[in-house]
Amino acid sequence: MAVTKGLLDLLDQNEIKGVLGHEIAHIAHRDILISSIAAVIAGAISMLARLAYFANIFGGDRDGGGIGNLLATLIMIILTPIIAMIIQLAISRTREYAADEKGAKLARNPLYLANALKKMDSFAKAKPATEQEINPSATHMLIINPFKKGGLQALFSTHPPIEKRIAKLEAMAL
Repeated sequence: MAVTKGLLDLLDQNEIKGVLGHEIAHIAHRDILISSIAAVIAGAISMLARLAYFANIFGGDRDGGGIGNLLATLIMIILTPIIAMIIQLAISRTREYAADEKGAKLARNPLYLANALKKMDSFAKAKPATEQEINPSATHMLIINPFKKGGLQALFSTHPPIEKRIAKLEAMAL
């Protein structure tokens, strides 16, 4: 776990407690292990789809399935990895909600994390990160997605919508 100078400059002590609670919750829930297993399963599914592709090309069509068999294989090759990735991302988003909840309990106040998320989101909207500053493949390691997001890009995000996360945390405070 690392804390950036930018985070220290942006947030107050209580908000930092909320963020650290969230990150400690990821450790307590073994989210790296769960994400790694999900990635391996998604990779295996993608490899099986690729294997089916090559089997169709080099194995020929001995049963007379014709173009229908080829079309079904192509659909499977294209859709299977996408479905596997969407499942992997859904797991990641679910783990974020769980880390928010436990992190709020660890910090002893859900509003600490809610306020931190608001500040970080406002900062990210005012000054979105560039790919030169942050590698997009590393966004899963950050508490929020620092890039502009919307449309289909939001569907493929590793984090749930910030507004929903904040609403859940504020509801915990009631």
